[in-house]
Amino acid sequence: MDNDVLRQAPLFSSLDDEAASALGSSMSETRLRRGDVLFHEGDSGDRLYVVTEGKVKVGRSSSDGRENLLAIMGPGQMFGELSLFDPGPRSATVTAVTDVTFASLSHDDLLKWLDGRPLVARGLLSQLAARLRKSNDVVADLVFSDVPGRVAKALLDLADRFGRTADDGVHVHHDLTQEELAQLVGASRETVNKALADFASRGWLRLEPRSVVIMDIERLGKRAR
Repeated sequence: MDNDVLRQAPLFSSLDDEAASALGSSMSETRLRRGDVLFHEGDSGDRLYVVTEGKVKVGRSSSDGRENLLAIMGPGQMFGELSLFDPGPRSATVTAVTDVTFASLSHDDLLKWLDGRPLVARGLLSQLAARLRKSNDVVADLVFSDVPGRVAKALLDLADRFGRTADDGVHVHHDLTQEELAQLVGASRETVNKALADFASRGWLRLEPRSVVIMDIERLGKRAR
């Protein structure tokens, strides 16, 4: 298990090396192939997961079958923590976007670590606060921002987490289909494609299969505001 990646997760970030290694040894490893589902919305579960390699998408479905992506997560990011404090049905479906590896921790094992370890509890509270702040931002964007603005903001977020800087720009291998990118910003695929084509025609980015090269971060950032 990659301790360097685990240390990126809020659960581990404030622990010393010995404590982090000990907690990591209590975790089990799970591997999925691209397209596999880790769990479905409504499933029971009591484990917290940390992505150690690859990417996953977290989404929900409406009663008429429409899908909405809540988040794309990569190495060092964790999910499933709600079930540790409020055991019950899973609130979303988690699907592997690439081949992916997780480290997971059970409810009982985490409770043992929370007793007498305020830094672990603080890390979880930080994660929950960040998740709530992100949810508030998503709601505000849906109300106040147009689709091109939401697309620009989503690309910048993906670039911040998965981007690699090169001479010709920031290469962002998001591994999402056009439909998944549309679900992430809460718009139709046609509207999102039109926004991407407009950005490309302005020279702000270059489109590639399941990836994008951002060539003008500054202008894309202004469009995201």
